[in-house]
Amino acid sequence: MPKADEPNDKAFASLDARLDAFEAKKAAEKPSRATSEKAQQDGFRLLADLIGGVLVGLGFGWLLDHYVHTSPWGMVGGLLIGLGLAIFSIVRKAMKLSAQASAPSLQGNADGHMGGGSTVPKQKRD
Repeated sequence: MPKADEPNDKAFASLDARLDAFEAKKAAEKPSRATSEKAQQDGFRLLADLIGGVLVGLGFGWLLDHYVHTSPWGMVGGLLIGLGLAIFSIVRKAMKLSAQASAPSLQGNADGHMGGGSTVPKQKRD
């Protein structure tokens, strides 16, 4: 009967193998999760810009109404100006993010093939 203090080599080898398999699986998932998380962060950033632009416009409109006594036109104008500027800013950022996302696909792969073409073989002309 083995003593309880003696190490079990088979258990350690099995644990090491399972740990290596787990780490390999996590390393393979990391790039896909990173791109997914980045896209989610970009979406939240664009949403925050939209909400922030509207709230800042409303705040400036309220200040204008409060000090110039032009109620409700300051808030209406501030809302429209804030919304317009927020949408303009979001479109610019979204176009920049889109260009960054499509830039790696334009580099091609190791064969020099750029992709994007037809997969049908070209016919020979006589």
